[in-house]
Amino acid sequence: VQLQASGGGLVQAGGSLRPSCVASGRTLSRFAVAWFRQAPGKEREFVAAISWSGVRTYYADSVKGRFTISRDNAKNTVYLQMNSLKPEDTAVYYCAADQAPGNWTAPTYADWGQGTQVTVSS
Repeated sequence: VQLQASGGGLVQAGGSLRPSCVASGRTLSRFAVAWFRQAPGKEREFVAAISWSGVRTYYADSVKGRFTISRDNAKNTVYLQMNSLKPEDTAVYYCAADQAPGNWTAPTYADWGQGTQVTVSS
């Protein structure tokens, strides 16, 4: 499946953004989807994941209570609502999809989008 992430931007600390990940080529309803992020000089890290049905969600401890992952299978889209943003959330955010992720939090998903930049100023 081809993935296109968008919706990043520049925001002040405490603000909100809602990046989206749109799929094409295949229906996203068959895939689990995750968001990862990578800051300059750091490894790619897990942010959040959602099962194909949306029933199960997973979050990194660093974003729990501030970020919410959701999906609209009719629109072939997954969202990441980010609230109470902090400067340490600054990174390129990537969405990834897999029909059967062996490890929900590892960057081993089969398909990846190109990333969208999120910058949080203090």
